[in-house]
Amino acid sequence: MKQQLVKDWMTANPVCATPHTTLPEALQLMQERRIRRLPVVDKGKLVGIVTRGDLRGAQPSEATSLSIFEIHYLVGRITLDRLMTKDVLSVSPSATVGEAATIMLKNKIAGLPVVESDRVAGILTESDIFRMIVRMWEKE
Repeated sequence: MKQQLVKDWMTANPVCATPHTTLPEALQLMQERRIRRLPVVDKGKLVGIVTRGDLRGAQPSEATSLSIFEIHYLVGRITLDRLMTKDVLSVSPSATVGEAATIMLKNKIAGLPVVESDRVAGILTESDIFRMIVRMWEKE
């Protein structure tokens, strides 16, 4: 299992957003594609990442004095460049899944963008690692 490579288990060509994608657009994209994290790219280069939790945390509280129209207007103007994590940890496609899992565990994150030649080539998530473990277990 130690020799399993990220490139063999990652989701290739992941759905990405730009820094100018709005909060509602990102939420809709994540719901439609049933994903929990969204790499943010600018001119093809990884510049950040947002999770569903990041987006939920940016939504207004129910304890507000603003009208529903004011809330929708303000939320609709929030862009990912204001919400994204900018110092993104990533991994190479040629790294082992064990190396990637160690990074994820040490940093308490559930997914890593896979970057090759400064481009997002894929994403490796805890679900991908679980899938690999189950397949290996089934083979035994």
